Amino acid sequence: MVGIVGKPNAGKSTFFSAATLIQVPIANYPFTTIKPNRGIAYITAECPCKEFGVKDDPANSICDEGTRLIPVELVDCAGLVPDAWKGRGLGNRFLDEIRKADAMIHVVDASGSTDLEGRPCPPGSHDPLEDVDFLTREIDMWLFQIVKRDWREICKGGDARSALESKLSGLSIRRADIERAISESGLGQKKLAEWADDEIMGFLSRLREISKPILIAANKMDLPGAERGLEAIKRRGLKVIPCCAEAELALRRSAQRGITNYKPWRRSFEILDGARLSDEQRRALTMIMEGVLKRWGGTGVQEAINSAFFDLLSAIVVYPVEDVEKLSDHRGRVLPDAYLVRGGTTARDLAYMIHTELGRGFLYAIDARTGRRLSGEYQLRNGDVISIVSAEKRR
Repeated sequence: MVGIVGKPNAGKSTFFSAATLIQVPIANYPFTTIKPNRGIAYITAECPCKEFGVKDDPANSICDEGTRLIPVELVDCAGLVPDAWKGRGLGNRFLDEIRKADAMIHVVDASGSTDLEGRPCPPGSHDPLEDVDFLTREIDMWLFQIVKRDWREICKGGDARSALESKLSGLSIRRADIERAISESGLGQKKLAEWADDEIMGFLSRLREISKPILIAANKMDLPGAERGLEAIKRRGLKVIPCCAEAELALRRSAQRGITNYKPWRRSFEILDGARLSDEQRRALTMIMEGVLKRWGGTGVQEAINSAFFDLLSAIVVYPVEDVEKLSDHRGRVLPDAYLVRGGTTARDLAYMIHTELGRGFLYAIDARTGRRLSGEYQLRNGDVISIVSAEKRR
C-alpha cells in the first residue's frame, strides 16, 4: 500500500481523486481531509499478450490494447502540519496511517503558493523544500517517540535487536531493514544501550528512508514559480516527478463523460466526435494540452504511481499460468492473472502466494518463453510468464 502524504492544501486529495476517481472533499483550506480515504488505483505494465500473439482474458486486472492495468491500494492521509507528532493539528492519528504504508508519495506544492500550514500565499513566496524537510522530520520524530519511551526495556535482555524489531513490527518494518539501517548508520559495533539520542535519531531517519521510501510529486506545475520549485527539489537529489493533479482529474472526468478518449498511460487525448463543449471547457482542455501534457509529457499522476511501486519498492509483474502451452488457467482463461511482487521473489514464493498447497508441493516451474525448468530459488524477473508444477497437481 502507498500513502499519499503532505501538508494541507498541497493537492493530495485532488491527486488521490484523479488516481482513483473516488469523490473526496477538495477545498482551498487546510484539513479538508478529516478521515483517511482509501481507494484503488492502477499501475501499468506491458502485457505479454502481443508478444505471444494471443487474446488474453484477464481476471484480476485489465488489459487495454496491450497495456495491463494492475490494481493497487492508495490511502489519502490528512494534511500534516509542523509538530503533528506532538498532536498538533490532526496529529498522530494520521501519522498512524503511515504504519501500513510500504512507500509514500509526498505531494508538494512546487509553485510555493501555500505556506507551511497550508494557507494560500502568493505563488513563489514559499520554499517547497521546507515542505520536504518538515514532513520527513515529522515522521522521524514520530518514530523517535515510539522507540524512545520504551528504550530501556528494548535494551534489556540478551537480544536487544529482536526487542527493537518487535517494537517496530507494527509499522511494517522488517528485520532486514533494521539491520541495514544499523549498519549504514555506523552503529553495527555498538550495543543499543550505548546509543546516544542523536544516534537513535540518525538510525531512525535511515530506517525511514529504507523501509518507507518517499517519492516527491511536485504538484501544481501549471502555476507560476512551479518550475523553479521543481528544479530546487531536483538539486537536492530527491526522486521527483512533475505533476498537475487538477489536470489529471479534469481529463479522467472528461473521459468518463464521453468528452475525450483520454487514457493516462498514453499521455494524450482527443476530443470525441459529437462532444458538446462550452467555450470555457474547450479553453481548459487546450490549456491542459499545451501547458501540461506537451510541456511535461503528461500530468505526472500515473507516472508517480508507477514509480512508487516499480522504483521505490522494486516491484515486478509476473504472469502465472497452469497450461504452459496455451498460457491458460484450468478454466481456459489466457494470461488471467498479473501478480505484483517485490523484486527478489522466488518461484517457490510465488507458488505460496497463489495457494499454500501449491507452495508445499512445489517441484519446479516452467518458463513459458523458453520451456526451461526453473528451481524454487529462481528469482522472478519482470514480465515472466511461468507455470508452477506441484506434487499436489500431479495427484
